[in-house]
Amino acid sequence: MKKYLGLVIGIIAFIGVTTWISIGNSLNDAQQECESQWSQVENVMQRRYDLIPNLTASVKGDMHQEQKVFSELAKARANYNGAKTNNEKLKADAQINVIHEKYPKLNSDSRVHDLMVELEGSENRISVERRNYIQRVKDYNKLVRNFPSSVVAQSKNMHVMNYYQANSQAYNAPKVDLD
Repeated sequence: MKKYLGLVIGIIAFIGVTTWISIGNSLNDAQQECESQWSQVENVMQRRYDLIPNLTASVKGDMHQEQKVFSELAKARANYNGAKTNNEKLKADAQINVIHEKYPKLNSDSRVHDLMVELEGSENRISVERRNYIQRVKDYNKLVRNFPSSVVAQSKNMHVMNYYQANSQAYNAPKVDLD
């Protein structure tokens, strides 16, 4: 009987140790998932930080170029309207044609649209990754708080993680300046 008692105690101890290790590994995995997901949140925020100023500058450049074209067109039309002779009208009309040939397609409208689509896409990506982070933290916190993993978490000095919180400036929409 004593022989079997030692075997039973050994089996129970083995099961206890393997359960302890398994729970500890689950906690570590969940913690790594949270950290990895937060890194992804930062990644998409960095993408926005890098991309939006460059797109905005590009759109501003197109708009500045088109403003110059519209100014040239206005001047050429004024010359045409102010022309007194047929030769002056032909010369002014030729100016207008040169401008049209030089700038056949003005595209700042589509570029502004593309910028808006990119802004929306960037914000959506960030929102999705934040939501994923919040879910990972929730899963991790359940492990840390629920029995029996809470016992292992306490022994490893693992605590609940904070959910994502927007900073106070996030309540103000970022400004896109195209002036």
